[in-house]
Amino acid sequence: MNDVKCECGHVNPHGTVLCEACGKVLDEHEKNNKELLDMRYEGSARRSQTYNKTIIDKIWNFFSSVKVGIWLIVITLLASTLGTIFPQKMYINLPPEVYYEQEYGWLGKMYYQLGLDDLYGSWWYLLLIAMIGISLVICSLDRVIPLYKALKAQRVTRHEGFLIRQRIFGVTEKVDQKDLQVIKTHLKERRYQVREENGDLLAEKGRFSRWGPYVNHVGLIIFLLGAMLRFIPGFYVNEDLWVKEGETAVVPETGEKYYIKNNQFILQHYDKNKDKTFKKAIEEAGQVVKNYQSNVVLYERVSKNLPGEKPELKKLKEYKVKVNHPLDFEGYSIFQSSYRSELKAMTFALANKKTGQAFGMVKIDLEDPKPKYDLGNGYSVKIINYFPDFEFDKNGEPSTKSRLPNNPAFVFSMTTPDKSKPETSFVAIKQTIEPFGENTYKMAFQGIETKNVSGFTVRKDSSLWVIIIGGIIFMIGVIQGAYWNHRRIWVQNKNGQVWVAAHTNKNWYGLKREIETVLKGTKLDIPEDQQQKETMDKEGV
Repeated sequence: MNDVKCECGHVNPHGTVLCEACGKVLDEHEKNNKELLDMRYEGSARRSQTYNKTIIDKIWNFFSSVKVGIWLIVITLLASTLGTIFPQKMYINLPPEVYYEQEYGWLGKMYYQLGLDDLYGSWWYLLLIAMIGISLVICSLDRVIPLYKALKAQRVTRHEGFLIRQRIFGVTEKVDQKDLQVIKTHLKERRYQVREENGDLLAEKGRFSRWGPYVNHVGLIIFLLGAMLRFIPGFYVNEDLWVKEGETAVVPETGEKYYIKNNQFILQHYDKNKDKTFKKAIEEAGQVVKNYQSNVVLYERVSKNLPGEKPELKKLKEYKVKVNHPLDFEGYSIFQSSYRSELKAMTFALANKKTGQAFGMVKIDLEDPKPKYDLGNGYSVKIINYFPDFEFDKNGEPSTKSRLPNNPAFVFSMTTPDKSKPETSFVAIKQTIEPFGENTYKMAFQGIETKNVSGFTVRKDSSLWVIIIGGIIFMIGVIQGAYWNHRRIWVQNKNGQVWVAAHTNKNWYGLKREIETVLKGTKLDIPEDQQQKETMDKEGV
């Protein structure tokens, strides 16, 4: 498509409505129109409104639409809302295919099957974010480049049709040239940049405010890039880590480079006799926690080790991890987030059911139970099967949900000297089953031992600085566009008359008051607000 050359000599891109230099109306449909000019983009040619032939044009036009951008944001917000209905899989301890159906029934099963359990890491959610970013880029380029070119190319002397169709416009018949100098002085006092050409004036200030929305877009794009960086491995880490007292565990997402040992977990409560401030709360709640603390040691692996080989570790530091006092190292932070008590050991006595006489004690380490316990004098106990987290499966068979000893159950084989064959007993908490008939002996529960387990959150956010920069740039754009406005005042000599026209992108009241100040002390008439006059005429005022 050919460029359009204006009578002023300026060559405009195809599709331009107003000449970038003089402002003459180039669009045939607009020439006979008497309405005020649409000055949003200075009548410049936008690519989305000019080309629509190739597939690239169609993609560009699709993403340049503000409506499309708004719909993408609405769809993303609705999708984000769906992700809050049930917990995301990162916050559950069971396999997602088991957890959602078990906790929420058919609705939970559907939630999992639709992939909503990992919404914020799903490919289609990332695609929505990417499409919003593409829309912001194309919307900005489609508007800011033509606007910049038009404002840069504008001349001091403007076409008559351009001036007449400005909202603020007025004509004065006879003017002393001294008045023009007074106006020029007043404009400079009001911090206008004044350009003069053949006795015509163009006063302009606040042009930078026109770029405010596009600075907003740049900030949003950077913000979205920072958010998407979180899905790249290593940029964002937010993992749960459970470490038992005395246990050493690898810190997740560090490539097995760092290890942490939990020496001791400490739980402290307020004393109502000493801490009078919390006396009422203690009386109502029973106990109020004063401090969660884990005394830990951070290690670094010295060298690579073979699979199954115990790593060689170097001690880096000891630290007391408390709530809001994390252990920081190499960009990582380890927070004290929770704790729990786990069963460590259970003690049983092999006893006669009728007499209650015990023939020995069996202490079972729930993390590493022995297969057989010899009690002497011909008495022994063998563990045939062990279910750390006992449940009955769909077929009614005993099984375990996990390897954690949350609900331990055992199948014991009890050998005694007065029985030719061992007796079998299934023992769970508050439950005993004798599958092969009534037994003479039983495994009588004696007691349990527990162990504290510290719950940590391992966090690293290398994308945070990108998000912060995006947020700062966004706020700069908001301030830039909200507290300043682009004002232009044209004072032109036309056929022995002086024409005054003005335009602003907002705050017309302030512009009109400023024009009154600029024209004060001269014989020039105050220009009218043509839109306001037209409205009053229609209303018969």
